[in-house]
Amino acid sequence: MRGKDFLKNSMEQNKILKPGDLIKIIKRRRLGLIVPAFTVFALFVLIAFILKPVYRSTSTVLIEEQEIPPQYVMSTVTSYAEERLQAINQRIMSTSRLLSIINRFNLYADKRDKLTTEEIVDKMRKKDIKFSTITADVIDHQTGRPAEATIAFTVSYEGGNPQTVQQVDNELASLYLEENISIVDRKTENVTKFLGEELQSVQAKMDDLDKQIAAFKEKNPHALPELLQFNLQSLDWNERDYDELTNQLRSLQDRQNYLKTQLAAIAPDAVDQDKERLKELRVDLVNLKARYSDEYPDVIKTKVEIAQLEKKIQSNKTKPAAAGRPDNPSYIALSAELAGVQAQIGSTKGQIGELEKKGQEYRHRLQMSPKVEEGYNELVAERNDTQAKYDDLMKKFMEARVSQGLEKGQMGERFSLIDPARLPEKPVSPNQPLIIIMGFILGIGSGLVMVALQEAADSSVRRSGDLTDAFSIPVLSEIPEIVTSKDKSARRKRLIIIIAAIVLLCAASLAVINFFVMDLSVLWVRVLRHLP
Repeated sequence: MRGKDFLKNSMEQNKILKPGDLIKIIKRRRLGLIVPAFTVFALFVLIAFILKPVYRSTSTVLIEEQEIPPQYVMSTVTSYAEERLQAINQRIMSTSRLLSIINRFNLYADKRDKLTTEEIVDKMRKKDIKFSTITADVIDHQTGRPAEATIAFTVSYEGGNPQTVQQVDNELASLYLEENISIVDRKTENVTKFLGEELQSVQAKMDDLDKQIAAFKEKNPHALPELLQFNLQSLDWNERDYDELTNQLRSLQDRQNYLKTQLAAIAPDAVDQDKERLKELRVDLVNLKARYSDEYPDVIKTKVEIAQLEKKIQSNKTKPAAAGRPDNPSYIALSAELAGVQAQIGSTKGQIGELEKKGQEYRHRLQMSPKVEEGYNELVAERNDTQAKYDDLMKKFMEARVSQGLEKGQMGERFSLIDPARLPEKPVSPNQPLIIIMGFILGIGSGLVMVALQEAADSSVRRSGDLTDAFSIPVLSEIPEIVTSKDKSARRKRLIIIIAAIVLLCAASLAVINFFVMDLSVLWVRVLRHLP
């Protein structure tokens, strides 16, 4: 049992490869290591120098805000820069635009026989032209909150000729600038034109409404809403005058009846009146003499009055009387007064009739006023709404005119070329140093794989462990390799050559990295940053 355990342990130890064993394997299989490694490395070097260089030129365009604050002048271009950029990008990437650039600079001349026009344009659009935006955190003017906004964008073009790449990229950048100006001008012009047309339409509608209102007023001159209070006051005044004239007529009619009664009691002629008076005086004289003497004052007065009347009657008899005309002054005065009263009655009745007509007219106006007011208010409301719309359009039209001047003066939001396309000094692809380094790594890896395969396929016995594995018999002893001083000197020379080769290879690798990949100081800083 002990012998078997010893044999098993010795076999497991012999299966473990030591560094010396690996070095011996590499020495023994150096041809299998060098040939694949050199072949793969040479193939990658050949690829690195066969591939055509591709150059890239980039332009950077800054999106600048308008110079005048929006609270003073509001721009009519309300779309965000991202939306406008997408629209501009779609226009520039159209087939017609790209074909124009291809024909102008004679691009893809070597591919026109192999690819169709659509394929060439698609290659230029998807592979050779690169468009990217640059964003930053800004404060939104509308919400006042921080938001991510596009502040600039880059457009790049890749090709085989550095001068052509620069020219094409400059052309693309100029197209973006021109297209932005064209879109802004077109929008401001269209807004101004639209508002002007709407303004004319609203003005024509206002003129038509003014004509309708004028015709309505002409048709209903006295029943308009603004005359309602006047009509009410006029009707009130008319009714007051009507009441006063009615009372006045009633008084005049009473006066007329009174005068007629008085006139009926008076004789038209003065003689008849004197005779009646004479009779009355004689009766009074008889009564007075029965009670008083002839010297009594009343008796004397009555006698004197009777004598005067008799004399007057006697004188009137000698004068010719006017035919049919009264000559009694009292009768004549009452008749004249009666005629005046009757004239006043006629005039008052005429005035009352006029007031009745006016009252009917005012009542008709008031009766028509609600209907007229409804129609008039509809026209006025429509006119006011149209006027408000006109004022609003006029304000927007003036703002659009100012905005149009703002855009024409290049004071609005605009694109500015801050970094024009430069002539590329070195290609962006292929990355020759990276390809060479990858070829070196893959070459060594392929050589090691070949060595491993050869070693696995070789059944030769080179170690004591191999004999133990093959015959299950323990090895009693091993005769070591006898190394002379000459062998040591040869080994030392080979070691120096290998170390020198490794040093030279490392130096060459560092030089390639420094000149083609990045500066070694930058690389060292990056390495230090990643160290814990």
